[in-house]
Amino acid sequence: MRFRDRREAGQRLAEALRDLKPEAQAGRVVVLGIPRGGVVVAYEVACALQAPLDVVLAHKLGAPGNPELAIGAVAEDGTLWIDALAVAELEVPPAYIEEEIRRQREELRRRSAVFRGARPPLPVEGRTVVVVDDGIATGATMRVSLRSLRNRGANRLIVAAPVAPPEMLPRIEAEADAVVVLYTPALFWAVGAFYEQFEQVSDDQVVALLEEAITWGKT
Repeated sequence: MRFRDRREAGQRLAEALRDLKPEAQAGRVVVLGIPRGGVVVAYEVACALQAPLDVVLAHKLGAPGNPELAIGAVAEDGTLWIDALAVAELEVPPAYIEEEIRRQREELRRRSAVFRGARPPLPVEGRTVVVVDDGIATGATMRVSLRSLRNRGANRLIVAAPVAPPEMLPRIEAEADAVVVLYTPALFWAVGAFYEQFEQVSDDQVVALLEEAITWGKT
């Protein structure tokens, strides 16, 4: 299975989540996208459900000399997840972890200012929250996002992604109430490999989608 682009992937996910529409119409569903690419997918889900759309802000902590390798992740509310096994295997110094946390928190503050402006995060307390990404690879950002949303009082957490490696599902299922993944290939090497078009998504694109969602009048 390959997706044409993130929009098509979002439309397919929306179809898989169509049973949520009555709950969404009652105002009990919020859709959150993980920036940047996840917001494009989340927009299609939120549009189909006519549910409010926002970002969930979290960022992985990169390993020394290899920022793409996650040794943990941090959310904008300060929720932290550390991969103790990776830290031990790589012998990552505590001082490095502290500095990486500080650096990523600073980036999260920047993203909040860019994406939301003066708007506060959408309230999630007591609601069903659909957390959307364009694919799940290491799962670090998703896991810390879910823990953050639990801390904020979300009633039910549903993870939705077009593609993820099968071995990742038990880890995500341990944090969520439901997981909807359209494709779990046995051979998984990169999220972008399962898209025909997988261009970079800019901050401006994310802002435009969030602002368009406001016009639905439900945020």
